[in-house]
Amino acid sequence: MAKTVNLLLLPGDGIGVEVTVQAVRIIEWLEKNRGVSFKLTEALAGGACIDKHGVPILDETVEIGKKADAVFLGAVGGPKWDALPFDKRPERALLRMRKDLDLFANIRPAFLFKPLVGASTLKEEVVSGLDLVVLRELTGGVYFGTPRGIETLPNGERKGVNTQAYTTGEIRRIARVGFDLARKRRKLVHSAEKSNVMESGRLWREEVQWVHDNEGYSDVALDHILADNCCMQLLRWPKQFDVIVTDNLFGDLMSDIAAMLTGSLGMLPSASLGERDATGHQCAMYEPVHGTAPDIAGKDLANPLAAILSFTMALRFSLNMEADADLIEKAVAAVLDKGYRTGDLAALPGDNVKKVGCSGMGDAILRELDRLAA
Repeated sequence: MAKTVNLLLLPGDGIGVEVTVQAVRIIEWLEKNRGVSFKLTEALAGGACIDKHGVPILDETVEIGKKADAVFLGAVGGPKWDALPFDKRPERALLRMRKDLDLFANIRPAFLFKPLVGASTLKEEVVSGLDLVVLRELTGGVYFGTPRGIETLPNGERKGVNTQAYTTGEIRRIARVGFDLARKRRKLVHSAEKSNVMESGRLWREEVQWVHDNEGYSDVALDHILADNCCMQLLRWPKQFDVIVTDNLFGDLMSDIAAMLTGSLGMLPSASLGERDATGHQCAMYEPVHGTAPDIAGKDLANPLAAILSFTMALRFSLNMEADADLIEKAVAAVLDKGYRTGDLAALPGDNVKKVGCSGMGDAILRELDRLAA
């Protein structure tokens, strides 16, 4: 009997819908060719959910996500909903899924396919062979700390307040994920914080060091680095890094910096993982790093590769389908080698560039999968 995988699909808004369609085409190919059955449940999230239900995400959708083998999110947000109160905006769907599913570990790889070296604004010798991971703590820190808000002072001025706070447990569990990731790579972790000016940063440094020294990770090298220096070093010589472990705010910044080292947000996937429960179930959500790109939404111009590669991360981290992930990644590499480019990459030099849209890139991947599987 074929294995059945339960996936919750949240296409969201803008190009999120279009790139999700292409990811689903890959899922359908796997069903047809690889002996696995997918049960897909699609639900609204973000602006699309606000328009129909008045909230960024429904309680029942969150509950489905908790029980699913994995959640796949396209993208949420857009200028249409910018005037809404902060707690009613589309992005709250994403934040709620992260919080309610306790998706504390955000894995954002930054790697550069050889044909796309010219996409980066950095010199070829700086980025060629780039392969690093930004591991971002996702459910704590300044985005969730209290007190928070905007208040009016007695003198009539307004003050905005956000609180940066971390506990021992929150820091130690993300550190473990970082060390475990590094063991499968080049065995190097950089822990980034601001221990020179922030008490939460000092605690972060001390607790990451404690995990390294007391939980059997002596085979993994650990370097501490100040977050601002880490950002600078990512641009100066990114290949010095393997796994960067950092907090919610700094991870948000660093992952976007790392993304642009590759030349396009349209190329980079991400995974957000929770802890395994007593039954072995682990909540997980996978999404491309890019946003909703409302300027090109609905025009079949989006790059679906980040979405497709996010699905390969789901195959690796949640579904124990490594061989299938390898096959899809080989297909992506082959398509790029043959010159297929969406608009975000089409300006790259090369005599064999073939400009395609979102669906055209999906077509090319499927043809390559057929060839590789033959």
